[in-house]
Amino acid sequence: MFGGSLDAGIGPWDCLPFWRCVRSRKVWTMTSIEVPDDKLTFDECWELLADETLGRIAVIVDDHPEIFPVNFVLDRRSLVFRTAGVTKLWGALTEKPAALETDGYDPHTETAWSVVARGDIEVIEDPDEKAAVDNLNLEPWHPGAKNHYVRLTPRALTGRRFKVNKPDVWNTRLSDRRRSSFE
Repeated sequence: MFGGSLDAGIGPWDCLPFWRCVRSRKVWTMTSIEVPDDKLTFDECWELLADETLGRIAVIVDDHPEIFPVNFVLDRRSLVFRTAGVTKLWGALTEKPAALETDGYDPHTETAWSVVARGDIEVIEDPDEKAAVDNLNLEPWHPGAKNHYVRLTPRALTGRRFKVNKPDVWNTRLSDRRRSSFE
C-alpha cells in the first residue's frame, strides 16, 4: 500500500509537503495543513469564464456522473449551452445538481488556472431568452441540430491559479502546452 501500513502509522502520502495524513478508523484521509495562496476571487472566476468558450459539464444520469465537452456563453451570471437533447438534456430535466469546469494555460506567464461552477441546471423554454443567448453568439461546435438551450446557475464558484513547473526540455511530450514557453 504505497510503502505504508495502516498498523505502522505511516501513510502513503507522508512525503507530500502540503498535506498530512490522518488515520481514522483505519481509513486514511488527507487534510490540508498549508493552504496555497492560489485561490481566485469570485470576480476573477467570472472574468475567466467570460473569456472562455469551451468547458466540461458534469451531470448526474442514472445515479452516476457523466462529463461532456460543451461550448458556452455567459448570460446574466449564468452559463448557457446548447444540446441535441439526449444525456445533457436529461440531466437538466431531472433538476439534479451539475458542475461546469473550464481551465487554461498562459505560456507567457507560465501559469495555469481552473474554474468550477456548481449549481442547478434548467432548460430554457422562453423564445425571448433563447434569442438573447443567440445574440451572445452561442454557436455549437459539434455538427447537428442543437435546439435545446440549457442554463447552469451557479450556487458555488471556485477557481485557482498556479505557476506551473518548468518543463524538462528533453523529456516533455511535444504536445505539452508548456513547451511553447521555451520554443
